[in-house]
Order: sequence, then structure tokens, then C-alpha cells
Amino acid sequence: MPLKITMPALSPTMTEGTLAKWLVSEGETVQSGDLIAEIETDKATMEVEAVDEGTVGRLLVDEGSEGVLVNAVIALLLEDGEDAAALDAVDTGSLAPAAVPAQSKPGRPEHAAPAATPEPLAPAAQPAPSGDRVFASPLARRMASQGGLELSGVAGTGPNGRIVKRDVEAAIAALGVPATPQAAPQPTAAAESLTSTKSPYEPAYDLVPASTMRKVIAARLTESKQTVPHFYLTVDCEIDDLLKIRKDLNSQSDDYKISVNDLIIKACGIALRKVPEANASWTGDALKLYKTADIAVAVAIEGGLITPVVRDAGGKGLETISKEMVELATKAKDGKLMPEEFQGGTFGISNLGMFGVKQFDAVINPPQGAILAVGAGEQRPVVKDGTLAVATVMSVTLSVDHRAVDGAVGALFLAAYKGLIENPLTMLL
Repeated sequence: MPLKITMPALSPTMTEGTLAKWLVSEGETVQSGDLIAEIETDKATMEVEAVDEGTVGRLLVDEGSEGVLVNAVIALLLEDGEDAAALDAVDTGSLAPAAVPAQSKPGRPEHAAPAATPEPLAPAAQPAPSGDRVFASPLARRMASQGGLELSGVAGTGPNGRIVKRDVEAAIAALGVPATPQAAPQPTAAAESLTSTKSPYEPAYDLVPASTMRKVIAARLTESKQTVPHFYLTVDCEIDDLLKIRKDLNSQSDDYKISVNDLIIKACGIALRKVPEANASWTGDALKLYKTADIAVAVAIEGGLITPVVRDAGGKGLETISKEMVELATKAKDGKLMPEEFQGGTFGISNLGMFGVKQFDAVINPPQGAILAVGAGEQRPVVKDGTLAVATVMSVTLSVDHRAVDGAVGALFLAAYKGLIENPLTMLL
């Protein structure tokens, strides 16, 4: 019996993903451990390895298909001695056809992308195999059904004469049938609802389909604000000494470039060591008090953001933190972070200072119990020993889950953090 290759769960929260690219073709022999596909989740694009060995008998989901549910059958693998006839006896279920083609994204290779004006069927196309069974991809079957097209009369240009998306599009165009939702993106049910209640005074707009990442961000932050009782604490930190220390450190070597953010990460790691009660999360009936400060740092990427984690930030040197953050941020923007690099943080940092934002309140990313929102350093008037002076001041706001961390504990953490930022030499002890 052919082996089923299913959509893997690449993270604990993953329920569906996009099959970005096949790395194998039908008829190709694979060994256990060979790379077979690239799967795009809400966090990153990851390569998937074959678990078994055999010959790729059938690819059931087209490249670029979105919304492929976890555990959906995406391909069939023939074992030694089996032929293609065995594929027809396999029940692939009804999960895979739920996939829909992804929107074109810069940098992502498109699979069988239709031309602006559909072309007629290529003369060299082979007709669908004879018999009761029509060989077609799940997406092609759904498009044909929605367009009222009989697949038995369509010639397939896919592997082994299989009918694929472009064949259905060309056939529908040749018959003059109106385009299906797969031929041109249509508003989602939510968008249609929004359009139906549109005010006559609302200006024109472009409707942009939400990516998987954006949907997950929306769901998680909605859950956070609805279920996590946030409270906020703000302090101002003078950072002139910190800026001087940073300049002195960077002048010592060309092998690293310490950023203000690296110093903030280090300060948070040490402050959580000093006030371990702030390094906590709520489980519903108990508190988790973490033994290391694993700092999740928000990084803006195309279409959203992701939070790579610096493990045991309080126990690492600034050079190590700096190099790790450069590597993690680069991988995040390239969509190449592995699950262990963005999961399991115990405390969050969101820094918008580089955008000139003075102060803001960040939303907690459950199950973490707190997140520090960092504003821009700017020159402000301050009073020192009864005399008016000017100092570079940075405002930070701690968002806290009141179920896990009380106000006094949050205040103690901020006091420890402020002491480290304003006396940065103490971070080097």
C-alpha cells in the first residue's frame, strides 16, 4: 500500500500552512532524510524531510497552495515493488482540497502561474488517462466544479498527463465561462460582509487578503487583550552613560557592533535574575517561575513581525548577544528561523525607539507574563541636585499580566532595570 505524506505540524500552534515549493517530482526516488518540500507557516518557511523511502507516486497539492490543514495528505509514496496502479486504491481524505493558491509574493517562485490573458490548451498536451478515473489535482477539481466544467474533456499538461490549475483556467477561458474564485482572488466572507455594510460616504479602497501570519497575529493579540488582564508601569531612564559605554566598546574592535538594543536585552536578562518573580507566566491554576531569562525580541518583517529568542540573556556577554541578534534578525527577515529560535521566550521586548516613538504600551504575547516597550532616547530637561540640566532620556513601559506578576514585583523589576541602564558598568561585572 502506498505511503501517505501528510502536512506536518511545524509548531505547537500550527493548524494549516502553505505548500510553498516541492523539492521532488513524481517518479523521483527519495530516501529517508531527503528534503521533499518547503512549507510556509505563520512564522517562517521550513524545509521538510522524507520519513520513509520510496518513489514519489503522486503530488496531491500544487505549489503555492494556502490553507493546507495539518495532517492533510499532500503526496503519496510508492514502496519498493509497487506500481502506479496502487495509487488509485488510496483514500487521501478530503483535507487536501481545502488548499487554495497563494497570492503572488515578491521573491517567491510561482508554480504554473496563469498569463494575464489565458492561452488556449497547448497542442502538445496529453489527454487525461482513459478509464473511469480522471487524473487531476485537488485544486483543479475544485475549480472545475465551481466553473461547471467537465474534467473528462480536458487535456492535462501536468506530470503524467495530470490536469492542473492552468489546464482548467485555459479550458474555462476557451468555453467563455466566467472566471472562478481561483482564477482571480475574490473578497473573503468577512470582506464581503464589510462591503455589504459599506457606508455610501466611504472612500474607495483596495482589499488586501490577509496572509497566514497576519491572521495568526490578529487572533493571538485579540486573545491576549481579551483574556490577559494587562497593567502598565512606565519609568524614564537617563542613558548618556550607556551611550558612552556603547561607543567605547565599539571602538575596541571591528569584530562586533553593540547596539542600544543589545544593552537593553542584557539589562532585562540581569534584572530578571535580580527579580525572578517577574520572570513568570500564568497557566490557569499555577505559576511558572522560569530559571533562565529567555528574551523574545520583536523583529519587523514583511507582512508582520516575529520574536526570535535570545536564550539566557543575563548569562551572555554583550558581544555574544550582538552577534546572535544579527543572525536571528537576518534569518527572521529571510523567513528561515527554526521553531527553537522563536518559541519558548519567557519575557518580551518591543523597541520602537529607532522610529522616533517616545512612549507606547505593548501587547503581551502569551504565555509570557510581561513585555517591555522601549521608546526613543531624546534630550530632555532634568533636575539634578536642584539644578536644571539636559540629559538623554528613554521612556520604557512594562506591560504586565496581573495574574502572574503583581504591581510591586513589576515595580521592583523596573527599578532593577533602570539601575542597570543608568549605571551600565554594573552590567559588565
